Amino acid sequence: MNCPYCDCQNSKVIDSRGVSDGVRRRRQCLRCNARFTTYERIQSNTFMVNKKDARREEFNRDKLITGIRKACAKRPISSERIVELVNCIEREINQMGQMEIPSSIIGELVMKHLKDLDRIAYIRFASVYREFTDFESFRKEVDNLSQKKNPLSSKPQLPSFPKKTTAPSGPGKG
Repeated sequence: MNCPYCDCQNSKVIDSRGVSDGVRRRRQCLRCNARFTTYERIQSNTFMVNKKDARREEFNRDKLITGIRKACAKRPISSERIVELVNCIEREINQMGQMEIPSSIIGELVMKHLKDLDRIAYIRFASVYREFTDFESFRKEVDNLSQKKNPLSSKPQLPSFPKKTTAPSGPGKG
């Protein structure tokens, strides 16, 4: 582990804590005494992703996180929740036990989880993933989403628009 300040390879662990998908370690550099945090997680089995254009590439967790973050931009969804969602998707893929998986399966898993989490993020992701070519196909997806109530989802959806609040009126206001 290299110090991010002086690039020294020698550091000591000051504190270690378990987090949802690994271990958080607080470290101190033995050369410059700077402190920094590292996160370690168990590396799951690597597998290849078969892309639409017949290319194959190794699964990239960071790429999945980036895509989901773009869909969730300016929505009230924490980074921790996005990482949990990616952990869940990665777990489901690993449980399939395949060494190669089509990108379409990953895309469908993302859409399934986003639909339960936030419909706006779902539509954003779907608009890129499904490559809508015209307004009508986009409108059909939105109509499908608004007509179907997901009976399996017990979680309430995040609001599309913030509720209007009015200033309190009381004694001395006015």
